[in-house]
Amino acid sequence: MTHPLRFGIWAAVHGSRASHHDPDEPDDASWDRNRALVLEAEALGFDAVLVAQHTANPYDDGRDQLEAWTASAALAALTRRIEIIAAIKPGLYHPVVLAKMALQIEHIAQGRFALNLVNAWNRAEFERAGLPFPAHDARYAYGSEWIGLVDRLMRGERVTHAGPHFQVSDYQLRPAGSFRPRPTIYLGGESEPARALAASQADVWFINGQPLAEVAALIADVARRPVANAPLRYGLSAFVIARETDAEAQDEHARLLALADRDAALRADTRARTDTASVMFAKTDAAASRHVGTNGGTAAGLVGSYDTVASRIRAFHAAGIELFMLQFQPFETEMRRFAVEVLPRVR
Repeated sequence: MTHPLRFGIWAAVHGSRASHHDPDEPDDASWDRNRALVLEAEALGFDAVLVAQHTANPYDDGRDQLEAWTASAALAALTRRIEIIAAIKPGLYHPVVLAKMALQIEHIAQGRFALNLVNAWNRAEFERAGLPFPAHDARYAYGSEWIGLVDRLMRGERVTHAGPHFQVSDYQLRPAGSFRPRPTIYLGGESEPARALAASQADVWFINGQPLAEVAALIADVARRPVANAPLRYGLSAFVIARETDAEAQDEHARLLALADRDAALRADTRARTDTASVMFAKTDAAASRHVGTNGGTAAGLVGSYDTVASRIRAFHAAGIELFMLQFQPFETEMRRFAVEVLPRVR
C-alpha cells in the first residue's frame, strides 16, 4: 500500500476501556499513569496517542477524568517522536483561542501535534454547564464553520470572517508554520454530515471499530467525494485481545464481557445522557452484548492469535486504514504483548 501502517493508543483519560471492575487493572485516570503510559508506548514503537476530551468523566462523574489539552501540552514536552492527537469539541472553545493553543502545542512538540474534531455526544457535559447543545446536524454545521476558521488561523493567515456563528476581524496568530503548514486535522463521526465534513476539512478520518466489510464501505463512500486535503487518510479504533491461540483470545474476550456486564448501570446512565442521533452509539448499543471497549471496541475483530490479529490488520490496511488507534486491558500489560508479538508480524 502507498499509505504507511501506523499504530497508536488511546490514553487512559477516564481509566479502563473494557470494564471498571477488572481486578487486573486499576481504574486509574491520573496524570502520572498517563505520562508513564505514553512514554512507554513511544519507547515500544507506537506512533501516536489519542487524548480524548471530556470535562467530567462521561460514564461516572464521581470518577477522575484527565484534561486533554493541558495533558497534551505536557506530553509534547516529554516525548520526542510520538504524534500527540488531542480531541476537541468545538462548543467548548472559541476557534481563535483553540487555534492559538494548538499552535503552541505544535511548537512544543516540534511538528508532532494534531487535533481530532469531535462534535460531541454527551448532552449533559454541555447542558449542566449552561452551554448550548444544538441538534446533531446543527452541531456539524457549527463545527464546519469552526474548523474552517481554526484551519486558516493555524496556517498563520490574517483572518476576517463573518458567519452565522463567528465574527472575526483582522486576526493573525504567531508563531505559525515553523515545522509544516499547520497541525494535522483528524475528524471522528460516521453520520452523513460527518462524512461530508471529513471530505471537506480533514486530513484523516477516524472510523469506529467494526467489521472489515463495513469499514471498506465507509471508506469507499468518502473516497468518492471531492476532498480538500487530498489524499484523505483513514484511521480505525479497535480493542485488541491477542494470545498464542484463537481459543485463548476468545476465553479472554469472554472474561472481559462478563466483567463489562457489571458496568450495566453505568452504560444505562451514559445512554440516558447521549444524543440519540449519534451513529457511534446506535451501532455500539446494538453490539453491546457481544463486544467490549469504547468506540466499537472488539467489533473490529482484532481478537485472536497473534497471527490472526496480524492478518486482520493487514486486511484493514489493504482496505485503506493507515492508523490503528488501539485499546487494551489491562492496558500496559497488553500493550507490551502487542508490541512484542504482533508489531513484528505486521512490520
